Amino acid sequence: MTQMASRPGVEKLLEHITACHSARLPGGRLKFFIGPHHVGYVWPALAARLAALTPDVAVAETVVLAAPAAPRLNALAAAAGLRFRDEDFDVRTAVGQPVVALLDRGALTDFGVIGVGVHLNGLVRRDDGWHLWVGKRAADKKLEPGKLDHLVAGGVSAGMTRVQTLLKEGGEEASVPAALMEGAVEVGRFDYAMERPEGLRRDVIFAYDLVLPEDFVPAPNDDEVEHFELWPLARALRVVGTTDDFKFNVNLVLIDLLIRYGLIEGEEAARLRAGLDQGR
Repeated sequence: MTQMASRPGVEKLLEHITACHSARLPGGRLKFFIGPHHVGYVWPALAARLAALTPDVAVAETVVLAAPAAPRLNALAAAAGLRFRDEDFDVRTAVGQPVVALLDRGALTDFGVIGVGVHLNGLVRRDDGWHLWVGKRAADKKLEPGKLDHLVAGGVSAGMTRVQTLLKEGGEEASVPAALMEGAVEVGRFDYAMERPEGLRRDVIFAYDLVLPEDFVPAPNDDEVEHFELWPLARALRVVGTTDDFKFNVNLVLIDLLIRYGLIEGEEAARLRAGLDQGR
C-alpha cells in the first residue's frame, strides 16, 4: 500500500464518487416519455408548463410527449423558457439505443435526459514515472469555471460518435494532432445521476487513455482552457484525495486511472471500484 492511499485521501475519493450519485429517482419528478420510450424525468411544474403549450403532452402519473411531436421537443423546451446552448444531443432510452428525438444541451438537465461524454487521460511516461496532463478551465466557463480538468473532455453532440468527438475536442481544446489522437484507447465507462444547481445530470462518461510523447506540449486552441500543466500521478492523487479542485466528473475518471496504475491498491481500491461501478 502506498502512503498516498492513506485513509483520509480514500475517504475524500469516496466523497467525490458519492457526490456524483446524489440523485434519487424519480424523487418527486415524473418519468418523461416520448411515445413508449422512457427518456428522462421532469418536475411537475415543468410538466404543467409543457402540457399548457400543446395537447401533444399528457400529464398523469407520467409525462408523455406524443411520438409524432418528437421533432418539436426543442421548440417546446424553448417555449417553456428553458436555457439553450445551441448544441443538440441525441435523446435515447439508453446508450446504444435508437435516437427518438433531439434536445439542446442546455435543456438536458431540465428533462433528465442522458448526456454522453468523453474524457481523455493524457499520459506521459518519463524516467521518474507516469505523468498526467491537467488543464485549467477558463474562469468564464458556465459550468465549473476555474476547475481542473482533463487534457480533453467533451459532450457527444447529436449524430457524432465518441471517437469523432475525441478527435474534434482534441484539436479544439488542446491542439492534439489527429494522428496522435488515434492512439487513444477506451478504458472505462461511468454512469451516474447527480443533482446539480443546473438540474438533473444523468451522464454516461467514456474514459480513454492516450500515451503522448515527452516532447508534445498541448496548447489551448479555444477559449475553454486557460493552460495545461504536466503533473506526476502522485500529485494528481494528492489533489483529488484532499480537495475539490477538479471538476466533479473528472474525479471519477482519475480515481479509476489511479487504481489502474497502482497508486491505490488493496481494500481501498476495492471500495472505490465498487463505488465507480454503481449506476451501470
